[in-house]
Amino acid sequence: MSRIGKKPIEIPAGVDVQIDGSLITVKGPKGTLSRNLHPNMIVEKDGNTITVSRPNDDKLNRSLHGLTRTLISNMIVGVNETFKKELEVNGIGYRAELKGKDLLLKVGYSHDVIVAAADGITIEVPNPNKIVISGPDKQKVGQFAANVREKRPPEPYKGKGIKYADEHIRRKEGKAGKGGK
Repeated sequence: MSRIGKKPIEIPAGVDVQIDGSLITVKGPKGTLSRNLHPNMIVEKDGNTITVSRPNDDKLNRSLHGLTRTLISNMIVGVNETFKKELEVNGIGYRAELKGKDLLLKVGYSHDVIVAAADGITIEVPNPNKIVISGPDKQKVGQFAANVREKRPPEPYKGKGIKYADEHIRRKEGKAGKGGK
């Protein structure tokens, strides 16, 4: 059995879960999320707990068991307390600002980079070197943060670029660092 898949999911107060065949809808104070789950998975709601089981031990069902449970758990956590990713902008003259709902990045190019805000995502810029992306859908928040980071990934020599707040950039010595002749 899957160690993750067999754990029951607790539904906190203020969160409503509807299961309709393979469609699951979760409503909470921070929003509403819906997702189609694989039809092989058996999802049952009993009071304030949800259990996920599989019909047999086929390879496909084993791989979907823990995944399905985690997807449902992330939906419940997301509508109750949003997911958040923090990005840091490092470099001389590099900065970020909000332009309406879109994110405007000045990251060393000859032009400003504008990243259109995705629906269901909240962007905050508390200071010019910090970007906070939050929302109820963990996948959308992570993907949007990755798209922003992709505009100027950090480079290993000076560490300039956009990086996650908890990311460590492995630094390299420049050409003056060679021991040599």
